Amino acid sequence: MVSYPLPDGNYKLAAGWLIEQCGWKGKVVGNTGSHKDQALVLVNYGNATGNEIRDLAYHILDSVKHKFGVTIEPEVNII
Repeated sequence: MVSYPLPDGNYKLAAGWLIEQCGWKGKVVGNTGSHKDQALVLVNYGNATGNEIRDLAYHILDSVKHKFGVTIEPEVNII
């Protein structure tokens, strides 16, 4: 698992690596997907709604939690 040590003795995990290991990098779901070169980037391939993008993000988060037991949080605000 890719990680980076923090000054307080904890470690920061590489979310992109976790997402990629769950098979999301380059995956297309309807009109949405994860970018082929960067798993952290979600893509609207044309007519996706905000709800579709949000749902994709939550599916990705759930798969990381299920596979690794790690909870990751989006870096953007979802309204």
